[in-house]
Amino acid sequence: MRICSAVARTKRMDSSIAQHCKSLLMLASLSALACMPVSSYGQNGADPFPDGPGKDLVLSNCSSCHSPAAITRAAGFSSADEWRRVFSTMITLPDAQANTIASYLAEHFPEDTSRRPTLIAGDTNIEIIEWTVPTLGQRSRDPIESPDGAIWWTGMWASLAGRLDPETGFMEEFRLPPSARPHTIVPDADGNIWYTGNSNGTIGMLDPQTGMITEYKTEARDPHSAVFHPNGNLYFTSQGAAMLGRLNPANGDLKEINVEPRPYGIKVDQEGTVWVAFNGTNKIGALHPDSMEIRYFEVPDERTRIRRLDIDSQGIVWFVNSTMGKIGRLDPDTGEIRQWDSPSGPTSHPYSMAVIDDVIWYNESGMRPDALVRFDPEDESFQSWAIPSGVGIIRHTWVTESGDLLIHQSSSNQVGIVRID
Repeated sequence: MRICSAVARTKRMDSSIAQHCKSLLMLASLSALACMPVSSYGQNGADPFPDGPGKDLVLSNCSSCHSPAAITRAAGFSSADEWRRVFSTMITLPDAQANTIASYLAEHFPEDTSRRPTLIAGDTNIEIIEWTVPTLGQRSRDPIESPDGAIWWTGMWASLAGRLDPETGFMEEFRLPPSARPHTIVPDADGNIWYTGNSNGTIGMLDPQTGMITEYKTEARDPHSAVFHPNGNLYFTSQGAAMLGRLNPANGDLKEINVEPRPYGIKVDQEGTVWVAFNGTNKIGALHPDSMEIRYFEVPDERTRIRRLDIDSQGIVWFVNSTMGKIGRLDPDTGEIRQWDSPSGPTSHPYSMAVIDDVIWYNESGMRPDALVRFDPEDESFQSWAIPSGVGIIRHTWVTESGDLLIHQSSSNQVGIVRID
C-alpha cells in the first residue's frame, strides 16, 4: 500500500464568507454544549481535564466546532506530534499555542491501545490519497464523483458543497443556505449537485455552472441520504422523522411516507427496487418505486442496527450490522440472511459500505485509526488497512467510474480516494 497526503490549493474565501462559516460553527458548538449534560464532562460532574499548562487553551480552542468532551471520548495519541497533526486539520493556531496544546494533550490523553484495529494482511494493493478541505471545522463527508470526473463533498457544519479536481488537487467551495447543513450529496446526469438539507427540511439542487440553488421543502424535518433512480426520481431517507420520500425533479412533485424508525442508507438494485437500511430497528426495507409500498426483512437479534447497504451483481443485498460488529448478506428471493464477524470484533462498528466487482468494502468506525476492510465473498477472506488520517469516521463511500473508492474523515476534514489495484 502507498499512502499519500495532500493539502489542496484553494480559492480563498472573502472575509464575509469566512465570518459566516465561523459564526455558523460557533453556533453549532454552543448548541451542542447547551444540550450536553454535566456528566458528559466527567463522572458526577467532575472535571476530566487535569490542571496544567495548556488546559485553558484546550478548553477555549477545542470547542470551536465540537465540545471538549470529544477529547475525553477519543482514543488519544501517543505523541504531541500526532495530536498536533490531527487538530491542525480542525483549527489553525500560532505555533506557540499549538505546541502547548499538543504537549498537554499528549501528557494527559495518551493513546488507548485497546481501540487499535485488528489489521489483516492480503494480496490486494491500494493507494490512499487524502486532501484537507479549505474550510476547517466543516465536517466534510459523503464524497461523490460527478459526470466530469470531479470529486464533490458536503461540508455539513458549514453548509457548503465543495469540488475537488483529483488530478491537480485544486478545490473550491460553494455556499449553500446557512440553515441547510447538508448531510448527503448526489449528482444527476447533467452534473447538478443535489443535497439533503438535514437542518432545514429541504432537498436542494446546486447548478455548478451558475452557482444557482433551487430548494424543495419536505414534510420531513431532516432529509438524510439520497439516491437517483433510473426513472429519474430522487429517493431519500429522513432518519429522525422516520420517513421516506420521492422527488420528481422534472415537476417538483414530492411524496413522503411514514416507515419504521430511523431510515438511513439507501440504494437501488438492478430491478429498480429501492433498498433502505434502518438504524432504529433490526430491519432492511424494500421500497417499490412507483407504489411506495415497503416490504421489510428482519435481521436476527433485536440489537441489530444497520446504517449502510449495497447490492452486488446478482441482486444480493450486503449490509453492515453496526451494533453487532458484523457484515451480512440478504438474498431477497429466499429471505436468507448470513453474517460474518468483522476482524476487529463486536465493538468495531462497521459503518459505510460499497460493493466493487462483487467484493465488499467497508470501514470499522469504532477503531482508531479508522480501518478500511475488504471482504471477498468467494473465499470469505478479509484484508484491512489503517486510514492515514485515522480519526473522523468514514460515514459514506462512493464507487467511481474507474472502480476506485471515495472516502472521507469528517472530524479531521479530509476527503480521499482509494485507488484499488
